[in-house]
Amino acid sequence: MLLTIQGMVFAYASVEPVGVAAGETENPEKIMPRAITSIMWRVGLFHVGSVVLLSTLLPWSAYSAAPSPFVTELSRIGVPAAGDVMNLVVLTAAMSSLNPGLYSTGRILRSTAVNGSAPRFTARTSRSQVPYGGILLTSGICVLGVGVNFVVPEDAFEIVLNFAAIGILSTWGMIMMCHLLFRQRTRQGRPPRPDYRLPGSPRTEPATQAFLASVLVLMYADGGAGRTTVLCLPLIAGALVAGRYAVRGRLNRTPADG
Repeated sequence: MLLTIQGMVFAYASVEPVGVAAGETENPEKIMPRAITSIMWRVGLFHVGSVVLLSTLLPWSAYSAAPSPFVTELSRIGVPAAGDVMNLVVLTAAMSSLNPGLYSTGRILRSTAVNGSAPRFTARTSRSQVPYGGILLTSGICVLGVGVNFVVPEDAFEIVLNFAAIGILSTWGMIMMCHLLFRQRTRQGRPPRPDYRLPGSPRTEPATQAFLASVLVLMYADGGAGRTTVLCLPLIAGALVAGRYAVRGRLNRTPADG
């Protein structure tokens, strides 16, 4: 169970774009606490609740690694076409997960492009302010998954899941680091600290980062695609550093400067 925790990280991704929405909310002081609280209730009800319900209905001896345990239980209680129903649910959930990913990456790529850290075309927006440049780039990278599935269909899901988990762990780790820096600056009076605060801070941030680091250790211990992904981290870090140096001449330029 512990060795498959990267799958859980992948499943709970896309809760962090709520922070991106804060920059486009008319009244973030009131809206954001309500949105964050509702997300946690929904996770508890739909994700945790469904697993608890399944655990109470499905005997441990009836578990099979081949079909989904939901399919096993629905078939056992006589639901017709249980496999087709779950496939529809999975596809809908995947599209739902992709949607906030496109939203957040489109906005973030536009912001980084304006600062000179991303390709200029990703800063382009439509008349309704949709960052279509970043969305097109993100969609193009998503299509690479089709190529991976063509080359190694038996391992494609594990490869994509593990690389996605690495990105998610990095994002969450950076969020915790940024929050610590933000808290330090608010203690200096720049900017003022909001009333809605992270419970347990500043102990929550290092505890979260320790948990994220433990997930990397478990991914390596799992072997296979997980270990390969962790071993690729130096290459990914090197590519990011090289990209940083490649664009550093544009970082201090404004869009008007070209």
